[in-house]
Amino acid sequence: MAKNEFHKSVKFSFNDSINYNDNAVVSKHILKKDNGNVSLFAFDKGEALSEHSTPFDALVYIVDGKADIIIDGQSHILEANESIVMPANIPHALKAVEAFKMVLTMIKTKK
Repeated sequence: MAKNEFHKSVKFSFNDSINYNDNAVVSKHILKKDNGNVSLFAFDKGEALSEHSTPFDALVYIVDGKADIIIDGQSHILEANESIVMPANIPHALKAVEAFKMVLTMIKTKK
């Protein structure tokens, strides 16, 4: 099985399933479907995703570390075991206040 694939019906740890890389953002798909997906991300300190929007409501769950989640210009500092929903079609950005890992669950909204 490829490194980026997950077995169904086999337990795993979000935190142990992805590693930090220096000066990088690392991502892995857990599930990928037409109507949404679940992905893991690991951001090194100072790394970011620039402002963008998507047609998906997106639930962010912080597994480890600290992130600044900016939604429609408003900053939200999240730490391990905290979550926030980024609404579809609203600009958002993410920045690693310190190295952090997150689970991103994206669900496509109806047109």
